Amino acid sequence: MSEQQDLEGLTALVTGATSGIGRATAEELARHGADVVVHGRNAAHGTAVVNGIAAEGGNARFAAADLSDPSGPADLVRQAGPVDVLVNNAGFAWHGQTAEIDEATFDQLFAANVRAPYFLVGALAPQMAARGSGSIINIGSEAGQIGLANAAAYSATKGAMASMTRSWAAEFSPDGVRVNTVAPGPVHTAIQPGDETDALGAETPMSRAAQPGEIAEVIAFLASPKASYVTGAVIAADGGRTAI
Repeated sequence: MSEQQDLEGLTALVTGATSGIGRATAEELARHGADVVVHGRNAAHGTAVVNGIAAEGGNARFAAADLSDPSGPADLVRQAGPVDVLVNNAGFAWHGQTAEIDEATFDQLFAANVRAPYFLVGALAPQMAARGSGSIINIGSEAGQIGLANAAAYSATKGAMASMTRSWAAEFSPDGVRVNTVAPGPVHTAIQPGDETDALGAETPMSRAAQPGEIAEVIAFLASPKASYVTGAVIAADGGRTAI
């Protein structure tokens, strides 16, 4: 763990931290000195992340919870204890024509991508405000910022995340809690095949997709004191996709 220890003494909860952007974020925050609560549903995968962080000299523990269940957020809050940094990363994507999605999948999208972050913030942000400090980083998407065909339901969840970020900043930042969203573009994760990700990346001005670690570094910045005057922002980390 050789990074600047600007998060030392702080506890960071990262949801969906057993793979992809979530795992890279947990590892990056640990490099900055945070004690990381690694959330996921698969204990074996969570243990692997925790062990990897420990092998580099960091501190982490695993907390299992199903955030698609109405009781999941409260269960995770109980396990996590006091939290200084919350990264709302857990969720999933669904792409297809509007008429193709069934009601159950639509409800699952909003439960995982909107309801769970909402109630995690509702439980943890007031505690941060009472202590006078905290940082909440929501993981959005370029899909929440621009119109994409075959992504209406998913885009709506990420648009909701950006909207909630602004409202939460207005509500909690007067008491020292910063709330921001990182909106990635195409990222190499297990969510979709690498060739599809490469094709999407080729459409960006930078002509490539991102690696999870590149998104994690933006998240770590927003969690740190270096971003002390940044709140209510939606930070695009999309290779210029939404700007040009």
